Amino acid sequence: MARFDGMTVLITGASSGIGEALAREFSRQGASVALLARRRERLDALKNELEAAGGKAAVFPCDVTDAEAVRKAAEETAATFGGIDIAVANAGFGVAGQITSLTVDDYRRQFELNYFGTLNTIYAVLPWLEKRRGRLVLIGSVAGKVFTPSTSAYNSSKAAIIGLAESIWHELDEIGVSLTCVNPGFVASEIRSVDNYGRYTGNPDPVPSWLVMPAEKAARLIIQAVWRRRPEYIVTFHGKLAVWLQRHFPGLVRRLIRMATRGRLEKVRKMRRNTGS
Repeated sequence: MARFDGMTVLITGASSGIGEALAREFSRQGASVALLARRRERLDALKNELEAAGGKAAVFPCDVTDAEAVRKAAEETAATFGGIDIAVANAGFGVAGQITSLTVDDYRRQFELNYFGTLNTIYAVLPWLEKRRGRLVLIGSVAGKVFTPSTSAYNSSKAAIIGLAESIWHELDEIGVSLTCVNPGFVASEIRSVDNYGRYTGNPDPVPSWLVMPAEKAARLIIQAVWRRRPEYIVTFHGKLAVWLQRHFPGLVRRLIRMATRGRLEKVRKMRRNTGS
């Protein structure tokens, strides 16, 4: 018997990267999967793939910044599959640039998707999760714990998600819903190949390939943490090391980052190709 037989999983940002890989792995482990994202053609292709492998999937195109659209997608998911057992708030992108080159609108746009889009998802799925004593998964980032220059907007949005998760973990536990905050390091995705408006550029990933974990491996690790209802899970060894150093030696980390970027901030910005990391 597969681990998630009979369960329904709703995933935002399911059209690529971690969200797409999670959809495949949850389906492989027996779950019915609701796929949410803006790009319908990608969701349809993924749905066909999952169903060809014997899985059950449904497509609900929506933008998580539209609270009503997310609420409707959650209702349609529950109507299609009989409820929601697990919800993964994964949709997000990265705004990059030094603070002197960004505007308040850039920061607002970053938070609108990464933070408020996550809140919209939480409010949409929570009534269903409470009925099933289900699991909520928020995708944060190591970048929300270890802070680097030229990504202050992205770092701040992910730090906000981590703070939100720590706070509401207690509240959700009261109603029988577990919360797992997943903080990935470098995992294969398109996030480093989109611009500050979330548009795909096609640029190659600037992070060395030996540092990037395949999304499929990350999905298997994340799902194991979700199954065990772990409050927090950090993906990748380098991510765990960076967070450990930041926790115990914050001054050292600050000095190392400063040494690595001093006089090179414009080069760092260009290397990141106007993306989050």
